[in-house]
Amino acid sequence: MRLLISFLCFLILSSTSAARALFSDQTTSGPRQARVKDIASIEGIRDNQLVGYGIVVGLQGTGDSQQTTFPAQTLASTLLRMGVSVPAAAIRVQNLAAVFVSATLPPFARPGTKLDITVSSAGDARSLEGGLLLMTPLYGSDGKIYAQAQGPLVVGGYSISVNGNAKQYNHPNTARVPFGAMVERGVPLDLDGKKQFSLLLNDADFRGAEAMALAINRSLGRSAARVLDSRRIDLLVGVGEEVPALLAQVESIEVPVFPRAKVIVNERTGTVVIGGTVVLQPVSILHGGLAVNVVSEFQVSQPNAFSSGGTTQVVQQTRVDAQDKPVNRIELKQGATVDDLVRSLQMIGASARDVISILQAMKSAGALEAEIEVL
Repeated sequence: MRLLISFLCFLILSSTSAARALFSDQTTSGPRQARVKDIASIEGIRDNQLVGYGIVVGLQGTGDSQQTTFPAQTLASTLLRMGVSVPAAAIRVQNLAAVFVSATLPPFARPGTKLDITVSSAGDARSLEGGLLLMTPLYGSDGKIYAQAQGPLVVGGYSISVNGNAKQYNHPNTARVPFGAMVERGVPLDLDGKKQFSLLLNDADFRGAEAMALAINRSLGRSAARVLDSRRIDLLVGVGEEVPALLAQVESIEVPVFPRAKVIVNERTGTVVIGGTVVLQPVSILHGGLAVNVVSEFQVSQPNAFSSGGTTQVVQQTRVDAQDKPVNRIELKQGATVDDLVRSLQMIGASARDVISILQAMKSAGALEAEIEVL
């Protein structure tokens, strides 16, 4: 019996030790892992922007007004190509609108590939709802036509105006046409016979570039990747190796990522985003404010009854109120985290603009080890 009890105790202690070891391994923090395709791109394999100008017809009186002359000129030019000669000055229609069309040409696109397009009004049209985009050529940066766009518009909003009352939802002057463009000319990019490629990191980082090169060489089993700078890594193609298979293998490799400590601030919207790698130093923050309120009131000064020479006057009365808010104190000790800072700011009722000022002051004082990026 004693031997059985001793054996059971040994099993319990062993299982407890194993569980603790497993738990400690799971909770040990390490560098974040990401695929190569998520943090880098291949030089030369990229999207291309397309843009074009056309007209939208079929609007229910919500098109461009007569003060906008170029839609009528565009319609006259379109009718002339179809054998109808009409002077632009004689056109009086409100069911058409001049628009700009934009699209993105993906890499390896071939003639016949369909693209999504975005249509935006170029004049003073109130809404593009119910419109039809006529055939519009889409040009690249070199001035060549790469696609043709045409189709009914999909508008995510509306605008209604009756007897001076108006109601608008979202932006009715911008619409989309799913698969509304067809590629006529592809961007030539031949991978066959290429012996070298360059990987470009989205965020320049020497440590990240070295880690990516080591991971690629370890996965391929040969010295194929070489770091040139903090953003570029050269990749050599082996003898007899298929380029698509090589790129597919490289893009799926997981590498450690070492992101920069950043604080993103958008003062227009009052948005503050603090990264998890931000380090805070011990600091004491005193924050207060002075509120000044100026109120102007207009009063009518009426003369007494039966008085001679008196006139009615409008007198402006101005009152200025100043209120000094009490100072709030925040103390961050050694080892404080971003969560501690956010909780403290919430406790004193700091607004978004107050938080932005506090973060900038902490950065100047050396208590915030991060880069502040203002959008």
